[in-house]
Amino acid sequence: MLLVDPGSGAAVALADVVTGGAEDAPEAELQRQQVETDTAPCETLDALAGQLRARRRAAADAAERENCQVVALATSPLAVSPSTMPKERYLRMAEEYALTAQEQLTCGCHVHVRVESEDEGVGVLDRIRPWLPVLLAMTANSPFWQGRDSGYASYRHQVWGRWPSAGPAEPFGTPKVYHETVQAMIDSGVLLDEGMVYFDARLSRHYPTVEIRIADVCTAADDAVLLAALVRALVETAAREWRAGDPPRPVRTELLHMASWRASRSGLEGHLVHPVSLRPVPAEEAVRALLDHVTPALTDLGDHRAALDLTGRLLERGNGATRQRRTYESTGDLTAVVRAAVEQTLGDRPAGRRRV
Repeated sequence: MLLVDPGSGAAVALADVVTGGAEDAPEAELQRQQVETDTAPCETLDALAGQLRARRRAAADAAERENCQVVALATSPLAVSPSTMPKERYLRMAEEYALTAQEQLTCGCHVHVRVESEDEGVGVLDRIRPWLPVLLAMTANSPFWQGRDSGYASYRHQVWGRWPSAGPAEPFGTPKVYHETVQAMIDSGVLLDEGMVYFDARLSRHYPTVEIRIADVCTAADDAVLLAALVRALVETAAREWRAGDPPRPVRTELLHMASWRASRSGLEGHLVHPVSLRPVPAEEAVRALLDHVTPALTDLGDHRAALDLTGRLLERGNGATRQRRTYESTGDLTAVVRAAVEQTLGDRPAGRRRV
């Protein structure tokens, strides 16, 4: 999340003090204008929703002690000059990647889902690839960049795509190929370390999980819960296909890049690339295709009704980008956009076995 001034809504460089002190304080990230929160593994969406709101509240309390606020926006609507956290790794990144790192003030939402083995994990990664752009469209929450409308629903995705390892990856087939690919990327000298493997979805370095990283951070906590529900069901669906010996669909990575670009540009307004036909369809049709694809898993996990309800509400009111633009259209004031998002970050109400 971003740290912002309560009066102007501008991003403020206070992460080094906000992240100190209390045990439940948020963690620092690349830039001093942002902080990171997480949740413990959860079995149910209700548990996840409760933890998510509690962590947001704790982060807000920590920020308030330093006379600032937290807001779940994927980019700052107002102009900002990011300042890098004074940690050795981050300073090396700022030096090596120059403007790409120096401008990189973006906030995403990562979902981890437990898998039984790396074999299953790679099987999942290879099978979820065509569905990830739909998740980006649903969570798109960054229409403004440096004080102007970017024309994109998720401009964060465009900025994030400047990293050399960002975006979709080719199918790997086996953990051996996955790890050999990662090592080759590091050995090339382009990446500093394994932590800079920024695939849209990857095997976690520290946990027995796959990590889906394509989404913008969601202002509405309900949208983050929906994202987690769909990601868990997508992982479960892919794992079942892998166990059954069903091969992944052979979708070219170039087409996935274009599907993600379309999702970044349009969000839920206009057309998306259909995950199966790879043809343009109204955004709601692509969302319904994703829901249909994961319905058996959602049902078995007990999440189907909640996912339908949350999806319906999302389609009715729009994603974060739509809500930001709606506020700006009614006020003509980007400060008002930030203030509304601050309230929404801590608002909303809960939704209701693979852990997420």
